[in-house]
Amino acid sequence: MAKQRSVWLTLTLALALTATGCSSTKKDEVPDEPPEVLYQDAQERLQAGNFIRAAELLEAMDSRYPFGAYSNQVQLDLIYAYYKQDDTARALANIDRFIRLNPNHPSIDYAQYMRGLTNMATDHNFFQELLDIDRADRDPAYARQAFADFRQLLRQYPDSVYAADARARMVALKNRLAKYDLSVARFYMKRGAWLAAANRAKFVVQSYPDTDTLQPALQIMTQAYDKLGLSEMANHAEAVLKANFPAG
Repeated sequence: MAKQRSVWLTLTLALALTATGCSSTKKDEVPDEPPEVLYQDAQERLQAGNFIRAAELLEAMDSRYPFGAYSNQVQLDLIYAYYKQDDTARALANIDRFIRLNPNHPSIDYAQYMRGLTNMATDHNFFQELLDIDRADRDPAYARQAFADFRQLLRQYPDSVYAADARARMVALKNRLAKYDLSVARFYMKRGAWLAAANRAKFVVQSYPDTDTLQPALQIMTQAYDKLGLSEMANHAEAVLKANFPAG
């Protein structure tokens, strides 16, 4: 397994260096064609997975025909092209611009959905996932924002075609956030900061009772309260633990 990961890492680094070298070359010029021709070309590139060239064509259209018949769709396609390139900064910038300029557009739900997807992608660390490294303790700011994005989508557009997927992703994000807070509680326990550990574990229990972090959080509460000499609170936490996990 370790050898396989090493091979994958080597291949990934080689591809990254190749991509860097390609991106540093001068962009192909976008021909002076009518917007419908450029847009058709961009669509073909998107469908073929050539997101870099598709973005170049769409950027040219966005610059040359900012108020044309294709303008809104060009902006939406640009968001997708940037997202597929993992260019999350530009994807988010274009999402915010589209929402700001087109608050009543029928595809606002799509833009909001893409905002959640993009923030979720920003939270991921490709190399850590490739090497199967659990970094639950990394800053969850983007995961938290992605959760808020999907929640807003469900509030404003509960019947959106993207609602079901947003709900599923919120479950994964909730687990990510719960693991982070649990890792903080464990950190406090290692440092002997019993009160801080108990409070953070209590937050996990109250905020994420439907995740796998419930049992270890209750265990931390029990241990931390016991260390603090708060027998009644320790007994209560232990009773809740045994009631929920009798075999534990």
